[in-house]
Amino acid sequence: MFNKNLKLVIAALIIAYAVYQFVEGNIGNGISLLLFSSIFIFLYYRNEIILLAFLKMRKQDLAGTKKWLDKIKNPDTALTKKQNGYYNYLNGIIFSQTNLTQAEKYFKKALKFGLNMDYDVAMAKLSLAGIAMQKRRKREATMLLNEAKKLDKQNMLAEQIKMMQQQLKKI
Repeated sequence: MFNKNLKLVIAALIIAYAVYQFVEGNIGNGISLLLFSSIFIFLYYRNEIILLAFLKMRKQDLAGTKKWLDKIKNPDTALTKKQNGYYNYLNGIIFSQTNLTQAEKYFKKALKFGLNMDYDVAMAKLSLAGIAMQKRRKREATMLLNEAKKLDKQNMLAEQIKMMQQQLKKI
């Protein structure tokens, strides 16, 4: 919606006006404005379109997720590095249903930009391992599965990893 730098400028202007309200003696207005400016600071670090795309993804609506992601015109300049990682991560999940080569490209870009959560990194590596298995690259798939297993600290992906390791033995 707003450019990432414009969000910081808006937040700075609101904070400056909040300071003015404090000086004038309107403490309640100043506190309200500080809370309001925190919304823009939050949206600098968490892009609103990516948040809406994640909500669509939770509902298993891949078409809706793609629609929200397509609203980001130039992700390299409009998003921060981590946001760009999640943009590519979501695109990788979408394309993993139809086009494995495109999905592999998006997952590799997501890992290059970085993801905040270890679970997301493990999921991306697990997906890359599945793609490598489908393309008969056993060594790469084994390496990615081992990395995903190390990153999965809560054992949320343990079942999928075991299943993929058994499929890998059959290759």
